[in-house]
Amino acid sequence: MASLDLTFENSGKPTIAGTVEARLRQQILHGILAPGARLNLDRLKEEMGVGLSPLREAVTRLVSDGLIEVAAQRGYRVAPISVANLDEINALRVELEPYALRRSIANGDLDWESAVMAALYRLNRTERVPGDGQSLAAWELANNAFHMTLIERCNMPLLMKMHHTLVSMNDRYRHIYLKAVPIQRDVIDEHAAIANAAVERRADDAAALLKAHIEGSTTNLRRLIVADLPSEAD
Repeated sequence: MASLDLTFENSGKPTIAGTVEARLRQQILHGILAPGARLNLDRLKEEMGVGLSPLREAVTRLVSDGLIEVAAQRGYRVAPISVANLDEINALRVELEPYALRRSIANGDLDWESAVMAALYRLNRTERVPGDGQSLAAWELANNAFHMTLIERCNMPLLMKMHHTLVSMNDRYRHIYLKAVPIQRDVIDEHAAIANAAVERRADDAAALLKAHIEGSTTNLRRLIVADLPSEAD
């Protein structure tokens, strides 16, 4: 399927808008641009040394990914975080991803099976060190690649685009709240169980395992958010 990464032109060279998008995305994911913060485009333009046109294009892409919102008076702000928003992301993911996985299992061939196991191997070999930004970024990249590989043979571009958006929104919670926290579950075994069920074409098992895996991750995040934003628990 076609990549959802809009950072590069056909030549393979990064566009100005794509480079700005990547920088803004990282600042949002890591909380440098805080949730709910207003975006001053003139200041960002000066800081990044770019024109207003590529900056607006980058911001528009991040609006599509749910990381930036259009605010009152035609401005922009970083999307706020809340328990309700996390719960909504989870509710959509547990419906869409297992469905996509079932379709991927039905459509997948030997190349897909090999890709799933290769993505699992890379993920297992990528160390996640709490508090180490570089290792956390590498692990998150490998984790997202594994999940994407599982469902990429669903052959439904709109579903994949929705999945991409949900993962982008979920990643911000993970970066903000899990960067200094060890993983509390045995995700290595969870990932292996999902991958094995998928390549063995046990669609019911694979879908159930994936749903439980997503819900387990959300439960951990929710606990941390409620502790940080107690008013959101009401």
